Amino acid sequence: MDEFLLIRYYFFMLGFLVRKTIYDLWDNMFRIVLVNLGFIAAIAVPIFLPGLFYSSVLVLAVRTIGIICCSAYISAAAFSVKSISDYGSFGFGDFFRNFKKAWPAGLVIGVMAFVFLTMILIIIPFYMSIDSLIGLLLASVVFWTLIFGLLSFQFFLAVCARLDAKLFKAVKKCMLIFFDNPGMAFFSLLHNLVVLIISAVLALLFPGPGGILLFLDEALRLRLLKYDWLEANPGADRRKIPWDAILIEEREKTGTRSFKNFIFPWKD
Repeated sequence: MDEFLLIRYYFFMLGFLVRKTIYDLWDNMFRIVLVNLGFIAAIAVPIFLPGLFYSSVLVLAVRTIGIICCSAYISAAAFSVKSISDYGSFGFGDFFRNFKKAWPAGLVIGVMAFVFLTMILIIIPFYMSIDSLIGLLLASVVFWTLIFGLLSFQFFLAVCARLDAKLFKAVKKCMLIFFDNPGMAFFSLLHNLVVLIISAVLALLFPGPGGILLFLDEALRLRLLKYDWLEANPGADRRKIPWDAILIEEREKTGTRSFKNFIFPWKD
């Protein structure tokens, strides 16, 4: 198997990932929009509600509670969209059940988000303000640590939802996934940045955070097929993954659609 064929297989997998995500987003648009509306309402609490209070203690308390609720909500959403990746759906009852078991992961992701924002808004600008080589070096170290964190822990909620991993094990698995699949991690981060820009134009209603969570779960789900194949073929070369063969069943389930069928499925 030459290098050109390996690259072709890899981009074949990425293309299928994007196509399946688009299909699932379109077929579940109403659910995704509702998830995004809930996220907008949750994030509005720590942003706007503190303005109603004059006490700094109350402002801090409201913001803290709001951030915790927002983090728990996004984790419940990640646990819920997993069913869409598995060719299913979810309802309000499923979402609330997921909320009960997902909130610890939400707290962890909230802490991670706080750390990343602190790096971006405080630590890196502080070191950059130091007019010396040491300041530049420290800023560079923090910057690349931030990039590593974003690339690795973007899959944290998907790992918790799909692998039912304990929090510490989920952190470890995220790093292992990144080191074993750096290309997919870079592609996923770039994809999600593009989706955020598109979503901003649509007021985060679609694809929005729900679309990003769905894509990350889809990406992890397909990547786990690779490990199932390696387990079934213990002597295989990890660098030579036959994605065309691995994805045969997934391609049959997903199918293909014409533009007419995609926009007006009832007319096909």
